[in-house]
Amino acid sequence: MNELQGAGVALVTPFNADGTVDYETLARLIDYQIEGGIDYLVSLGTTGETATLNQEERKQVWAFTSKHVNKRIPLVAGIGGNNTHEIVEQVKNFESLDYMAILSVSPYYNKPTQEGIYQHYKAVAEAAKLPIILYNVPGRTGSNMSPATTVRLAKDFSNIVATKEASGNFAQFSEILRDKPEGFLLISGDDPVTLPMMALGAAGIISVVGNAYPNKVSTLAHLCAEGNFEEARAIHQELLKITDLCFVEGNPCGVKYILERKGFGKDNVRLPLVPVTDGTRKLIDEEMEVLG
Repeated sequence: MNELQGAGVALVTPFNADGTVDYETLARLIDYQIEGGIDYLVSLGTTGETATLNQEERKQVWAFTSKHVNKRIPLVAGIGGNNTHEIVEQVKNFESLDYMAILSVSPYYNKPTQEGIYQHYKAVAEAAKLPIILYNVPGRTGSNMSPATTVRLAKDFSNIVATKEASGNFAQFSEILRDKPEGFLLISGDDPVTLPMMALGAAGIISVVGNAYPNKVSTLAHLCAEGNFEEARAIHQELLKITDLCFVEGNPCGVKYILERKGFGKDNVRLPLVPVTDGTRKLIDEEMEVLG
């Protein structure tokens, strides 16, 4: 899966004031990512507020994104949840529309055992027509997918091709890289650790802050891939504060405000999320001035 090397971006879903999807802004945002050198896009990952979209809305966003991208760069669709039967049906019936893979988050809230996580992904892998990217994000799901479970899945199912790791646990990253089968990819799920993860051997990043700063994120990932960590370090440090501010009041609230400042629609989000407070807006404004 060479298409998963480098910088991917988990696209936000722009909304109008009435809560409907703002497709005009989504189109311009997609173009901004491609012009900024992003290698592939993830449509309707966590950052896309997918949990607040109904199935018909998701189909429409996937179809619009595919049509507007028009094969200029690869696409990944986010399909995950804690109802295994429902997710199996969704991946089974997913119309590929030029998508190359499915990003599927580990089941949340239920807190399954490692065997439960394995059996969930086993059912998904057996039903899917496209390659599967695992997604481990314990801070959101309430449970961690262990390195042993990740590697077991990677070895047992040839269509499980990568894992997006957002555990923040470098011992865990190292175990996956040591034990994984050849060709299976480790992808960073946290912007601030892209550089050290790629130094260990990760393939790249699926970024949030890349929505607002695609050129910086793509340049960072490409420099790391070339082994040029000295130049990459400067960009890494430059992005640290704005990345923190993106998450201080929840994702994608912060990055949506940055996008509004850059002219990409309004920072509308769907409940239970709310826009960032005036205090955070002020801090973001100040850091955006620093970044130019």
